[in-house]
Amino acid sequence: MTEDSRTGRGAWDEGALEFPGLSRVRLDALLQELLGRVDEIMESQERLRALLDAVVGIGADLDLNSTLDRIVTAACELAGARYGALGVVGPDGKRLVRFITHGVSDDEIAAIGPYPEGHGILGLLIEHPEPIRLHDLAEHPRSYGFPPNHPPMKSFLGVPIRTREHAYGNLYLTEKTGGADFTEDDVSTVSALAAAAGVVIDNARLYADTEQRRRWHETNAEITQLMLGEFDPDQALQLIAQRSCEISGAQVAGVLVTDGDELVVRGIEGPAGFGRYLGRRIPAGLPVLGRVTAADNQVVIIEDAAQLLKDTGALTEFPEGATLGRTTIAPLPPGRTGTSGLLVVASEQGSTAPVTEGAELVRLFAGQVTLALERAQAQHDRDMLAVLEDRDRIARDLHDLVIQRLFATGLQLQGMHRLARPEHQERLSRAVEDIDTTIRDLRAAIFELQQAPNASSLRGDLQALVAEYAEPLGFRPQLICTGPIDTVVPASVRPQILAAVRESLSNVVRHAQAAHATVEVTVEAGQVITRITDDGIGIGAGTRRSGLRNLTERAQTLGGTVRITSNEPHGTVVELSAPTD
Repeated sequence: MTEDSRTGRGAWDEGALEFPGLSRVRLDALLQELLGRVDEIMESQERLRALLDAVVGIGADLDLNSTLDRIVTAACELAGARYGALGVVGPDGKRLVRFITHGVSDDEIAAIGPYPEGHGILGLLIEHPEPIRLHDLAEHPRSYGFPPNHPPMKSFLGVPIRTREHAYGNLYLTEKTGGADFTEDDVSTVSALAAAAGVVIDNARLYADTEQRRRWHETNAEITQLMLGEFDPDQALQLIAQRSCEISGAQVAGVLVTDGDELVVRGIEGPAGFGRYLGRRIPAGLPVLGRVTAADNQVVIIEDAAQLLKDTGALTEFPEGATLGRTTIAPLPPGRTGTSGLLVVASEQGSTAPVTEGAELVRLFAGQVTLALERAQAQHDRDMLAVLEDRDRIARDLHDLVIQRLFATGLQLQGMHRLARPEHQERLSRAVEDIDTTIRDLRAAIFELQQAPNASSLRGDLQALVAEYAEPLGFRPQLICTGPIDTVVPASVRPQILAAVRESLSNVVRHAQAAHATVEVTVEAGQVITRITDDGIGIGAGTRRSGLRNLTERAQTLGGTVRITSNEPHGTVVELSAPTD
């Protein structure tokens, strides 16, 4: 080191920098290498800082949809990729059910068409979840090509995303900045991001599950509160369909209740087009619904409902089903009243809403449907019991008070008949007959009051049959029912009695030329006697006997008899008797 004469400061003598056995060229090379490594360290630190920032950024909130968007964006920024996508693998582990993109506009997406399902190189990463780095996509043997209007892509980097050792999806990056290839550092960085993303996605899903359960408890309280008082069962079923659709994130939800060999849509929630199916009757044997029966009434999950509907030809009757994806069908738990049916919850194609994992949630809602139907039946039975008790009271009052007073009045009039003048006796006789008719009508009303409302009864069927023949006869036949015919006459005998009355009245229409006819059905001494009387021309010697032969066969089928006699002064009496035991 020497002193500078101009500045008085020390300065290095270039000769002093020389190292024994080391040339100047070699020294420059070492310095360049050192500077390069310093640059690499700085770049590595920047990359690490960017990775940390990306990890913090993707975990900014717990909404799953926004989290997936941030993961794709962060991966593109870290690797310097122009285009990026995150494909979510479906529950079957074979195809993509959702595709989140970055770098492609909505107009470009619309022009390209449907999202990929996992063919070609995308499928290779599904089959073998290991990072893939390619110089040119087109050169790979599994290259599937691009659809029309797809932007050109060459370099490629694919990295799997795992959540708790389960494959969730894959990150796909293409077109590195400057046309270069993706590097090993890109693979390491994006793999690290994918590992962090798996944790963030798992947390987001756990949060969504917790939020879903919270909403379920709120909904459960809402439905229970509705059913504590008097409620409309259809309103409750519609509320269950609405809440199950909302909480599960589905596109449509429907409540189907069994009615004989059919299923009736009692509640449905979904887009406007689905509302027209409310009240629709669906054959229970449809292939789509038959899967539940085949699975011993366990919850059935259909991965692609639209495809199944298409394969079975059901899209013709149900065109809205073309948009349905994963569908969960839960049978209603059996109840004490024997109610049965299905709760169907379907997500839109390509959706990753909670319904994709919500089989247990759908089962819980199915239990609510059964509870609503059970409560509705109990409410109906309670109301029916109140009506029957009120009817019993009315019938008792009619019998104990009204009929007894009329009977006493009739006896008084009969006693006065002997004391009255001849010109008044006829009027008294008619009054007594009117009282007898009134008493008979009251007793018939009492027996009708003892029947359940809207229940089928022999008395009601006879009234409808008599009214049916009023027009062809030109007059309404008189109907007289005596005794508890609705409670004593066996169900097996009733159709034969109705058939005998119908056939007899048909004969009166065709042959009798009558002006009056009477149908009497009486229960007495273990027998039910059906008597049809007319005042027509009677049965002549040349009358065909086929109708009468049918009546005889009916009587023999019931173990009874049929008797046909003349009515005085003219007409015919057909009498069918059968045991009630």
